[in-house]
Amino acid sequence: MCGMPQQPRDRSATTPPRRDASMSLLTNIMEHSLDDGYAEATARRGETGRSRLPRTTKAKAGFALGLVLVALVVTLGAAQAQFAAPTLAKERQELIDRINAETKGADQTQHDVNTLRRQVEAQQRKALPKGDVAQADLAALLAGATAVTGPGVQLVVDDAPQATAGTGANPRNNDDFSDTGRVRDRDMQRIVNGLWSAGAEAISVNGQRLTQLSAIRDAGQAILVNDRPLVPPYTVLAIGDGKQLQSSFENSAGGVYLQVLQDNYGVRATISVRNGLRLPAAASLALREATPVPSGSASSTAETRKGNK
Repeated sequence: MCGMPQQPRDRSATTPPRRDASMSLLTNIMEHSLDDGYAEATARRGETGRSRLPRTTKAKAGFALGLVLVALVVTLGAAQAQFAAPTLAKERQELIDRINAETKGADQTQHDVNTLRRQVEAQQRKALPKGDVAQADLAALLAGATAVTGPGVQLVVDDAPQATAGTGANPRNNDDFSDTGRVRDRDMQRIVNGLWSAGAEAISVNGQRLTQLSAIRDAGQAILVNDRPLVPPYTVLAIGDGKQLQSSFENSAGGVYLQVLQDNYGVRATISVRNGLRLPAAASLALREATPVPSGSASSTAETRKGNK
């Protein structure tokens, strides 16, 4: 019996799916090594690299000209730096020589001032009555107008070896100082005030005698005492009873403050008792004399001015 030819059956409709179909990615990785991809990328990179080189004569000439310009710029820069180096070194040396010369001149002027001061003091002692000499010497000593020798303490304060932030309470009460181990003007002010309150009779910082007119302040990164810049370490000399002065200072607010700087900021400080300290006289200090105004002078002057009106 003849009939219509049978159509082939669709095998995809009846063939069951592979059991590892969900793992096709892992199967592909296992069947095809990654080395093939690396090899293909390397070959493609090599072809691209070859295509980047100039092939025409014009392109090669432009490439060579660019290399020549680069070499010329580098050569000129090196020659200019080599030519300017001696000039800069000469200017730097001239500046150093000027600074040294001005420093020597200032030291000589200060020496002359000290010599003249001693001569003036000698003449003043001759002019004063015998009973007033002791009082004048005491006044000059308290004012810092004369050098002083005696026992006391030596306190050396220096910056931290590395400027690192401290932990714990900030004793400076200023955010600008919270990330440094350098000694600041405020630190020296508190330390000096602590020595005064502990009973010091005379104090100097790096050879600068402190008086009631002295100021400790900063100028940039430098500490100024009597308008003279100081360099660390800062040597503070204080005249007084050495042992008592050291004990009183360590227990004072200034001593506690210094200990906090050591613990939290790495500031270095050493204090020792000394028997023979010598503090110089204060520089640029003029001795002035004041006389009280009579009690009736102010009222009489006011009445005279009123009558004139």
